[in-house]
Amino acid sequence: MPLPFIKHNGSEFDVVIMVIPPSAPVLLTRNLLYTGITRAKKLLIVLGSDNIIKFMIQNIDSKKRNTGLEYKLKNM
Repeated sequence: MPLPFIKHNGSEFDVVIMVIPPSAPVLLTRNLLYTGITRAKKLLIVLGSDNIIKFMIQNIDSKKRNTGLEYKLKNM
C-alpha cells in the first residue's frame, strides 16, 4: 500500500502524520522515512514502534525499482 506523501512528489504539507506499521523490511528504508519527514512544514507526527523507526534509520538499502520505464521509452 503506497503511503500518501509518495503521490505528491516534492510537495510539502503543514502537518504530516506518518503511520509506520510493521511490514516487509524492504519497505522500511531510511529513504522512505526521510521523504515523510521532509514533507512536513510545521508539524510531524510519527506513529510506529521505536524498534521499527530505529530499523528504518539504519536501513540504507535501496532496491532498484523495476518500473519498465527504459523499455517503454525505447519502444515508443
